[in-house]
Amino acid sequence: MADTVHSFDEEAIQAALDAARGHQNERLSAGALGTETLNAYDDGHMSLAASCISVTVENGKVCLNLPLGIGKFCFPIPSVIPDGTAAEACLSICTTFGIPTGVRVTISVAGKVILSKSFGKC
Repeated sequence: MADTVHSFDEEAIQAALDAARGHQNERLSAGALGTETLNAYDDGHMSLAASCISVTVENGKVCLNLPLGIGKFCFPIPSVIPDGTAAEACLSICTTFGIPTGVRVTISVAGKVILSKSFGKC
């Protein structure tokens, strides 16, 4: 039997990307007007929460379809968490100066993070 592949809400992903771009555009506009100076400690990296979805542990893993061309990835779940367990998968979009550079996935069971994995630059 094939594993279920869960997907995140495309509109929520787009909203996170738009927020990152909007923030960067505001900074550029303010800098052009001389009202904001660049902070030496700001390297331009930002991570924005995009979406959380309900998932179920199946065959000792949770499979997700990830955005930004990353595609399907199955995350191993510790064997102490049985198949059929309800979990939550959350996605954050990582950006540098408003440009998407990667994603971070966390999987939680009963409100406790059991896995965190980054793809690309986060």
